[in-house]
Amino acid sequence: MTYVVTVDTCIPEDTPEMDPLQRAGAVALIEDGFDSVRSVKGPEGVEVALLDAIVAVHPGGALLKVIVDAPALEFAEDTVQALVDELLERSALLADWTIERCEVELHQDLAKESLDAAEGPDAPPEDLAVRRARHTAGSSGEGTVPGAGPRTEAAAVRTRMLRLAEALRSFPPAAFGAAGAADSSGAGAGGAAGLAAGALLHTTGALVGELFEDLQVLTQEDAAVAECEGPLWHLEHLPDRYALQYDARFARRFLVTLIAMTARFTDGSFQRIGCVAEGLALRLLLNETATTLERYGLMDDDVSAALDAFADHVYEGVEHQWLYDDALGVSDGSAAGAGPGVEPLEFRSWFTPFEESGYVHPAAADDV
Repeated sequence: MTYVVTVDTCIPEDTPEMDPLQRAGAVALIEDGFDSVRSVKGPEGVEVALLDAIVAVHPGGALLKVIVDAPALEFAEDTVQALVDELLERSALLADWTIERCEVELHQDLAKESLDAAEGPDAPPEDLAVRRARHTAGSSGEGTVPGAGPRTEAAAVRTRMLRLAEALRSFPPAAFGAAGAADSSGAGAGGAAGLAAGALLHTTGALVGELFEDLQVLTQEDAAVAECEGPLWHLEHLPDRYALQYDARFARRFLVTLIAMTARFTDGSFQRIGCVAEGLALRLLLNETATTLERYGLMDDDVSAALDAFADHVYEGVEHQWLYDDALGVSDGSAAGAGPGVEPLEFRSWFTPFEESGYVHPAAADDV
């Protein structure tokens, strides 16, 4: 079975954040390491095939999405953690990096399939929470202490989110409604603004991995979302009227668009939503962020207001809700706020920049 394993790696504490040149070097070192591996011997000598790896480096470390073929979830996670440990140790420049998280983020249907694949007296428990706690015993990740209660896990997630908030360099706390913080760089203020900002980045990693899994399903079935029989995470939540258009090519462009947009969130260059696809990607991200905060009991009125303020700030002048209104026509593409010279209600325009000078990632451009 194919699994996407998410790995969070961090530079040593009290180490200056990496500059652009260092980040480029880290990407090269990690990608070269993965390129040298085709399969790995996992626990009990089980062979796990390495299918692909996506490396996204940020100033404080790297987020990895490692795609493997393994007989069960535990083999996938254990093998990838051992592999990444070895790749980091091989390089003197990366040897002090640490792994904070290494896990498969489970879709309900895929979780059941994984459970069904494990048989015999040593099969993992059917309760996913118990299974996760047992599997992560001794892990270095925060919030993974076996038997830890919901409050302990929520506290660990909250701490991680507040730490991540500093990396959202394009938005001061004022973008999240924090009073008197308009000139601050990054949204790293504590309280509701910092928690909302960090939750966005915390959720981004999961969303990227889940969209990648959606892409894999569409590729394997050679089908569009409207025709797909396999489980999907998010693409089926895009406007229904275009579900026959959401094929593997679209999924790939949409995933690249999300990654490029959130990269601008963290490098300080984000100015405004650049195209319809970015607006829809941000909608997914905001919805998933709210769900994540609620899951850990971290959503209150102040955090909800901070997310609303952020949405108003980023979507200023760009409407997007009308795309989900099936009562609207699609003839003239004249919805308010759509951007000059663009007909957003026409599906072909979704990846076209609103402005001639607007940026679109080469892998998502109209001519790909």
